[in-house]
Amino acid sequence: QVQLVESGGGLVQAGGSLRLSCAASGSTFSRLTMGWFRQAPGKEREFVASINWTGGTVYYADYADSVKGRFTISRDNAKNTVYLQMNSLKPEDTAIYYCASRWGNGAYAYWGQGTQVTVSS
Repeated sequence: QVQLVESGGGLVQAGGSLRLSCAASGSTFSRLTMGWFRQAPGKEREFVASINWTGGTVYYADYADSVKGRFTISRDNAKNTVYLQMNSLKPEDTAIYYCASRWGNGAYAYWGQGTQVTVSS
């Protein structure tokens, strides 16, 4: 069982930045693939970014096209925390952002409660 708690959401003007954090429980964090998803009002939840464990200390990041070049995902295994640095925010980035985790290529099995991000124009 993995428990995830997001923080860092808020209200920001277009062009601004926010950093989301997701703290995970458990001692196997370093082997988890961690992802960020978002859900805007009236829309389905969509993938934002992931940082994937490939073995040892090697990870690779993946991003949705809509956030490439603006968002950066990172992790601190010593703190069991994954981050999402969001720059050049746009009103269309407004959504509830969720952190999730999975083992290998399995489905994302564990989800946080979400944190609201609102970008004003």
